[in-house]
Amino acid sequence: MSRFAASGVRVFGALLLVAGLVLAPVHAANHSVQGAVKKEEGGIDTDAPTAILIDAKTGSVLFEKNADELRAPSSMMKLMTAEVIFHALAKGEIKLTDEYRISENAWRKGGAPSGSSTMFAAIHSQVSIDDLLHGLVIQSGNDSCIALAEGYAGSEDAFINRMQARAKELGLTRSTFGNTNGLPNPDNKMSVRELSHLARHIILTYPDFYKLFGEREFTWNKIRQMNRNPLLGALDGADGLKTGYTKEGGYGMVGSAVQNGTRLIVVVNGLEDSGDRASAAKRLLEWGFKNFESRTLFDAGQTIAYGKVFGGDRGSVELHADEPVSVMVQKNGNDKLLARIIYTGPIHAPVQSGQRVGMLRLWRNGNLALEVPVHAGQSIGIGSMTSRALDGASELVIGAFRTGIQKL
Repeated sequence: MSRFAASGVRVFGALLLVAGLVLAPVHAANHSVQGAVKKEEGGIDTDAPTAILIDAKTGSVLFEKNADELRAPSSMMKLMTAEVIFHALAKGEIKLTDEYRISENAWRKGGAPSGSSTMFAAIHSQVSIDDLLHGLVIQSGNDSCIALAEGYAGSEDAFINRMQARAKELGLTRSTFGNTNGLPNPDNKMSVRELSHLARHIILTYPDFYKLFGEREFTWNKIRQMNRNPLLGALDGADGLKTGYTKEGGYGMVGSAVQNGTRLIVVVNGLEDSGDRASAAKRLLEWGFKNFESRTLFDAGQTIAYGKVFGGDRGSVELHADEPVSVMVQKNGNDKLLARIIYTGPIHAPVQSGQRVGMLRLWRNGNLALEVPVHAGQSIGIGSMTSRALDGASELVIGAFRTGIQKL
């Protein structure tokens, strides 16, 4: 790739061909790499301004379109509010049976007087966290979100700070939040890529809580409301997650479904019609299930490549992944896979077995499809004075070579 040459990256070792995969180990000072966004060969396109389709198990990207563009996430942002509460429940900080008071603020801004989506919780009533989560997920209640925020953190502003901190912990580094429910606010910004990562995290981390997203209806205050997810009942295996609409963001949704043991996650945003939103999400999921299958490229603990070691009693270290490395590939066998090991190197001795070294990045047909951490497969001790001197001299020559390339 031209970007590697431009930044003076040194490629060492022979190319390894595994099941059609080209693996090029790379050691680099700059390991920021982006794959071009392209439509899959024989693939699909969508009218959605921004969209992404991923495999839930591996995070492998099957399709993307403007996936990093920040837009108003509307009610899809409620997934972040739910995650903070799920996380607190999982840690035992709160219980589903705990009750929070519906303040006048929650009632006016998100309840019946607001004219927005609401669970119709009565002002000054006490509502359990379990019921508030039902109101958030199934009824898209804006009052539910504010009540959860005030009950858990003391105020909505304090809860927003927790949302922001938690998002960073999850790697959602570009997402910002101005409230808890996605109502119009200039600080509410998320990309479909980060929404898909959030959905995947919720599905894999909170399987019991995730079941809530598949419930079809919920009645509160004698008012029965149906789940707003148009995929439920319209696509086999659909069981989540969240729709959203604001004038600023347009119509969007995060959806997920399981077929034949494979779970896919779709996110679309910016559409002009709710029907288009539903059809765009369903079409991408159907295309993914029809055209892709999972293929294991490397077993857990298998040597993927070797990393160069500086000052060690060995000159290189085996690089492994902790889990099997699998990727979704097209069933027609036309995919072109390229994998690179990216790390800052050489790796200075001593090296501990299991030490994280870098990333395995895999492109499918030019699209960045998968990123997996790689670790040292064994410990490497400090080498002799002579070997360290030779490594130092070697790096001086290579460093001068890199500098020469960068000046060209």
